[in-house]
Amino acid sequence: MVYGFGMRAYSLDLRERIVHAVEAGRPLKEVARAFGVGRATVRRYVRLERATGSLAPRTSPGRPAAIGAADAAALGAQLADAPDATLAEHCERWARERGVSVSAATMHRAIARLGFTRKKRSSMRASGTPPSGPPGGKR
Repeated sequence: MVYGFGMRAYSLDLRERIVHAVEAGRPLKEVARAFGVGRATVRRYVRLERATGSLAPRTSPGRPAAIGAADAAALGAQLADAPDATLAEHCERWARERGVSVSAATMHRAIARLGFTRKKRSSMRASGTPPSGPPGGKR
């Protein structure tokens, strides 16, 4: 099992199947092994279902993205219009046109979510710098 940040909540369907298995009389240990979760997770879901009647996962902590999914089309159009612009230039344009000032890091994350890489155009020429020899060697 992988622990750490970025883990996604188990699906509602899996949660319901776990609780139904316990309600059907299967032991917690057996249910945990069958579904690949910890016994504490099984206990938590059963307790949550009894207390609230719902097994829906809670929302993730943190604030929403400044450039969210609703803005993806506008950002994609901006990138297509100015593919060679720097992050700072994209931030300035975004603030001017959308009225929302964002940092370069925020712009970078939003561009990355759209699948763009650091080099935005595939037609760019390779660097004109000749390859160097081994470190400390002759050129």
